[in-house]
Amino acid sequence: MIDPIAQLLGEWSYSMNIGSIALRIGLALLMSAIVGCERSAKRHSAGMRTFMLVMLASTIAMLLDSFIAQASHIYVLSAAVIIGLATITVNSIIFASSNRIKGLTTAVALWTCGIIGLSVGAGYYTVTLISFTALMFSLSLFPRFEVYLRDRSNHFEIHLELKSATALNDFIATIRKLGLHLDEIERNPAYDGSGLSVYSVGLSIASEELKKYKTHAEIIEALSTIEYVIHIEELSR
Repeated sequence: MIDPIAQLLGEWSYSMNIGSIALRIGLALLMSAIVGCERSAKRHSAGMRTFMLVMLASTIAMLLDSFIAQASHIYVLSAAVIIGLATITVNSIIFASSNRIKGLTTAVALWTCGIIGLSVGAGYYTVTLISFTALMFSLSLFPRFEVYLRDRSNHFEIHLELKSATALNDFIATIRKLGLHLDEIERNPAYDGSGLSVYSVGLSIASEELKKYKTHAEIIEALSTIEYVIHIEELSR
C-alpha cells in the first residue's frame, strides 16, 4: 500500500532516491525543531537540538534499514533505536528535592519524536503528519485542559516547608479545622540538616463550602499565611 501523500507527490517520494531521502530528512528536522521550540519555550531541559538529533537519528536508522531490508528483510537499526530511546527517556526523568518527577513529559515527547522519525524515514508521510499534529496538540493544548481538571479536583498535593517538626501537629489541626482531610504525608529527607522540616502532603477537600467557593490556589494562599509555614506550593502531577 502506497502512502496517500506519497501518491500525490509522485513515485519519486516513496522510492529510494536523493530527492526522497532529502525530503524525509528535511521533514524530520523541521518537525523536531518545532517540537523542540515548544519545549524550550516552556523552559524544559531538552531543547530544539536534542529533539532534532533524536528524530534525525531515528530517520537515518529507518532509511538504512530500508536498504538492508531489501536483502535480509530484517530491521536491525530501527529496533536498536527504540531500545536506545527507551534508555534515554528513562534516564532523563529525575526526581526533584520536593519529591516531584521532572522531565517525564519531555522524555516521552523525545521517545515519540523518535517513533515519528522512524515513520518519516520509512516514507509514511500521512502517518507522520497525523502523528506530529497529535503530538503538538497534546503538548500545546492538553496542558490547559489538564490544569482545568486539576483545579476542580477535590484532591491535591502540596510541598510544605515548616520552621520545625513540632509545628506539624499544629498544621494538621489547622487544616482539619478548615475542612481539609489529610490523605498522606511524607517527610522529605533531602532537607535533613537544613533546619527545615519539609513534607509532601496529600489533601482532600472535605468541606462542601470549600468545594464550591475555593480553588487550590486560594486554599494554598490561605495556608501560606500561617506563622510557622515558610513555603507551600501545589505539586504538579
